[in-house]
Amino acid sequence: MIISPSILSADFARLGEQIAILEAAGCTCLHLDVMDGRFVPNISFGVPVVASLRHATTMSFYTHLMIRDPLKFTAAFSAAGSDAIIFHIEACPNPEYTRALFAEIKRLGRKCGVALNPETPAQAMVELLPHIDHALVMSVMPGFGGQSFIRESLEKISILREYRTGLGLRFEIGVDGGVTADNLGDLVLAGADRAVVGSAIFAKEDPGAAFAALMAGPRH
Repeated sequence: MIISPSILSADFARLGEQIAILEAAGCTCLHLDVMDGRFVPNISFGVPVVASLRHATTMSFYTHLMIRDPLKFTAAFSAAGSDAIIFHIEACPNPEYTRALFAEIKRLGRKCGVALNPETPAQAMVELLPHIDHALVMSVMPGFGGQSFIRESLEKISILREYRTGLGLRFEIGVDGGVTADNLGDLVLAGADRAVVGSAIFAKEDPGAAFAALMAGPRH
């Protein structure tokens, strides 16, 4: 299981310091939640913050675009240093738009991820699975940190794992929202490969120790 801390829950006044602490603890990947106040009812940060962070760490960046019209901003976030671009299937108005977005991400040489909101069934992603590197299951309503894990997400993770096996594919399955030490083992059992963790790391006095504890936690 890969643990990807979500900086949305970090102390932005100490962001560089906290990222350095996580890297020293063995963290290799950060999750960057970009929100536009339109696709989700909140605003987070944009390209300049991603570009600044790129100079502060060698960790990989999974940039999660919770925005309308992700195609418009994909090149900018790639240039800022994102290693993977994750967009929402719900933000794609039609199949032509989705195909153009896939093509742009691949042209830029970035990993391509697709996220599903809690109300969207796993079946909605079937035709996209051969083209993606990462499937992200939202286990909370997108837009805010600190929410409780939606247990029904476990079934969605299992369905995606079955599709992956049945179709002979190799995409990664991630889960984002409400992840704690208490449910991490359930996620592994369901088939998740990567867990996005926010409050369970950054709300602790020592984020590095919290990250290490999660990495050492139950794996069933």
